[in-house]
Amino acid sequence: MTATSPRKLDHIRVTVDSIVEHGVTTLLEEVEIVYKALPEASLDGIDMGLRFLGKKLSAPLMVTGMTGGHAAATRINCAIARAVEELGLAMGVGSQRAAIEDPGLAETFSIARRCAPSAVIVANIGVPQLVKGYGVGEARKAIEMLDADAIAIHLNAAQEAFQPEGDTDYLGAVEKIRELVEKLDKPVIVKETGHGIGMEAAMLLRSAGVRIIDVSGAGGTSWVRVESYRARAKGDEILAEAAESFSSFGIPTAQAVVEARWAAPDACIIASGGIRSGLDAAKAIALGADLAGVALPVINAYARGGEQGVKALLERIVAEIRAAMFLTGSRSLEELRSTSLILKPGLRSILESRGVDVQLYLNGTRLLYKPGSGCSPV
Repeated sequence: MTATSPRKLDHIRVTVDSIVEHGVTTLLEEVEIVYKALPEASLDGIDMGLRFLGKKLSAPLMVTGMTGGHAAATRINCAIARAVEELGLAMGVGSQRAAIEDPGLAETFSIARRCAPSAVIVANIGVPQLVKGYGVGEARKAIEMLDADAIAIHLNAAQEAFQPEGDTDYLGAVEKIRELVEKLDKPVIVKETGHGIGMEAAMLLRSAGVRIIDVSGAGGTSWVRVESYRARAKGDEILAEAAESFSSFGIPTAQAVVEARWAAPDACIIASGGIRSGLDAAKAIALGADLAGVALPVINAYARGGEQGVKALLERIVAEIRAAMFLTGSRSLEELRSTSLILKPGLRSILESRGVDVQLYLNGTRLLYKPGSGCSPV
């Protein structure tokens, strides 16, 4: 067992047993999708389908990567995979570093493909490992481990800064990502891990050829807060207290969606970070995302009810997306992406201070069709 594997078990335990969410919100409460009393639509006729990574999803929802790398994660990944396979959704796994270091742990990840033979499955490695020497070979191993449809490269600078074993060298990260985009025969997704991708990072990623961005904004799981628990358990009170100071640091999800779309109008945008309902998901899509991602609620649903708990949660979120579309007269995702929006003063002010022309964004940028990015209408 590598040093990485016990850490993965720590992460599962802490996220299930402790309060790990940001002290700030996603700012999705600052977004209103306008209710239409005459929707001119049939609830049963709502089309939520889209193509993502070459496969059809029944709804714009992905379980984003959190687990793997420890034997305890094997059943969790299979349970999630079975649910997304049955419901026609997408799934990412957690960082595969542990299995690349110790091939004996590959089963904790590869189980996902066996339990979801036709679903969209996304592999995962971290930027710190790229900077320390990982390259195309390791990325291909991660993809082959679960016959993945794409690979996610996760950015977790905030988490690493406060992790007792943290890797904090990000020098040259953009060029390493560019190399993967150019040399891999599978799409590259770049995702944050709960502290947000904003305008500057999205511009860099777009310049490196990345066309799929998971903003993973603040307002959901704070991995800095997770590391504060771990630091305290290891007796490092200074690191634990420093982590608490930054536990709500980052770019809220609603802000991140707009900034990423503004900076990369031709990208496929995944909105994750604090998505807790189908209404949250629908707001994020109307705001400019292509699909939404959930993670912590799925782990908690598994802890409470196993595979059936995961399936019930995802079914509820999908039903809520459908209801939100019906109540805004959106018969398809394309119509949801152009539905009437109200941005409240708090979010509007933040976006304007960041240089976003809000009216141009609402009436133009968010509506752009993005061919070839990885997401498209059915």
